[in-house]
Amino acid sequence: MFIRDPLQVFKERIEQDDQRSTEHFETIQSSNWMNMRFKPPPPDAPEIGWRVEFRPTEVQLTNFENAAYCCFLVLLTRVIVSYRLTFLIRISLVTENMKRATRRNAILTEKFHFRSKMANCQHTPEGKPCTEGQPPAEPEPDYNTTEMTIDEIVNGNSQFSGLAPLIRQFLDGADVDVDTRCTINQYLSFIQKRAKGEIMTTASWMRSFVQNHSDYKHNSYVSDEIIYDLLKKMDSISRGEEHCEKLLGCYKSKTDQRIPQAVRLAEEKLTRELRRHQ
Repeated sequence: MFIRDPLQVFKERIEQDDQRSTEHFETIQSSNWMNMRFKPPPPDAPEIGWRVEFRPTEVQLTNFENAAYCCFLVLLTRVIVSYRLTFLIRISLVTENMKRATRRNAILTEKFHFRSKMANCQHTPEGKPCTEGQPPAEPEPDYNTTEMTIDEIVNGNSQFSGLAPLIRQFLDGADVDVDTRCTINQYLSFIQKRAKGEIMTTASWMRSFVQNHSDYKHNSYVSDEIIYDLLKKMDSISRGEEHCEKLLGCYKSKTDQRIPQAVRLAEEKLTRELRRHQ
């Protein structure tokens, strides 16, 4: 990991006491992983504990898209913790997945390494081994992987349940009001349709816009006029002045204010379940 200098460092913070500060470690670590990373407890605040940072999600054009991805990710973490699931694969396969993800139209044309079977963690969410009074430890999980499309990973196939159906199953047992559940369903449906290719990704939509622009000569040269029109179109969509069904699909959210409440209620339910097992 420590094979190069950090990408950035502040001049006034070069000299650090590594016994009291992890800044040098974090400076390199934060610029080394493309997908997710462990964040160790700060030396001056150990009560914060270990954290996991999800990194691959890109900022989208609209609030709806950003809310959909954030909500999907938060609920996925709740599913993993609640069902004690593990999706661990070798780091070399993660690197290979990232390489494939950078290829054009990868969401539809590429396959990615993923766990071939669902596996349960052999520890409780607090990191303690399962003991008497708690669910028994599972047998050693199968770490074999298979190659699946994004559609199969998100929506499932005959061998894998799919991330979105797992989230829906989790929500079925959570105390979520009707309006909030309706909004979450809109988010999940949007992500599922994008995974299937029914809704364009931002990258696909941008390529399509350029290719169909009257000023584009199909010579890989993108003129200032094309760039201006593209940015103007993106700004209009981002502000909500124009709806692009190819990019966003057709949705009608009943509420945009109760998602934090839904997540809070789900976390409270999970906390109660954990206390019953302690």
